[in-house]
Amino acid sequence: MLYLSVAAAITAVLAVSIGSVQVSPTAVLSVVSANLSGDFTGVDPLHQKIVWELRAPRVLLAGVVGAGLSLAGAALQGLLRNPLADPYIIGVSSGASFGAVLVMTFGSSVLLGLTTSAAAFLGAVGLLALVYAFAQRSGSFSDMRLVLSGVALGYVAMAGTSFAQLQAEPGEIRGILFWMMGSVAGARWDTLLVPVLVIVGTGVWLLSHARGLNALALGDDDAVAVGLNLRRFRLNLLVTSALLTAVAVSVAGGVGFVGLIIPHAMRLLIGADHRRLLPITAVAGALFLISVDLVARTIGSPNEYPLTIFTALVGGPFFLWLMRTTGGRA
Repeated sequence: MLYLSVAAAITAVLAVSIGSVQVSPTAVLSVVSANLSGDFTGVDPLHQKIVWELRAPRVLLAGVVGAGLSLAGAALQGLLRNPLADPYIIGVSSGASFGAVLVMTFGSSVLLGLTTSAAAFLGAVGLLALVYAFAQRSGSFSDMRLVLSGVALGYVAMAGTSFAQLQAEPGEIRGILFWMMGSVAGARWDTLLVPVLVIVGTGVWLLSHARGLNALALGDDDAVAVGLNLRRFRLNLLVTSALLTAVAVSVAGGVGFVGLIIPHAMRLLIGADHRRLLPITAVAGALFLISVDLVARTIGSPNEYPLTIFTALVGGPFFLWLMRTTGGRA
């Protein structure tokens, strides 16, 4: 935890330093210190603009989104007892994309004046409600019905998204595709409050229920034997995971593979005890996405690339290796 936290802090400073205009790490720390203390004596106005107004919100949002998606992945892998599960398996990302693309294509009036982020969140929550409704049977839901409902409704939402894209003007297609593949380029300080509060709050809730996740991993009978209310606990985990994913997607678009590879990599590294796994997963997810965003905006400078291009380059081979080591069990 200490090593990952130090690595994340160093990477964040480097990510703020590096760009089309280079700013030394010392200058970055000086600007951050000045804004926290309120004493701007000796601070270069250009550095203030670059560091505090442009790059710092972006780096922080990348870290928050990475932590949120990783926590959601860890919770879902515990819920479904499947290392191949990730936040998008329940269709939340597809619902978010559908809501966002509707607003991008037809304007905010199509969804009562909602912004793109708000429409994405509404689409994610709406699809989750449908998944839960279809997954229920006799007042409860099984893991298999949940996955099948999420996959089926996710494809329906993807069909709606594709139809909406076909109605868009040619000049709008690039922006839509860029959003669907993930980006934190539009980060501002005023867009950070809600994601930070939601991800910190849900992270604390998950950590306080880490023992329940450990009991769930032993099997339903053992979990009931230690006093766990399976139906309520599973529903709470589902809602928490979906909320984390919905908030992350609403502010950063469809960033793939983070929720799959980070929790499982940390589980291989430190074991399956969620009391340790959850905080380390959050820090590792933040470190990973900050690094990916740094590569995405500098490798082809001045051009910028969507995040999923690079998360998929890592996540795709990892997913195949994971399937091979688990014998193809899904």
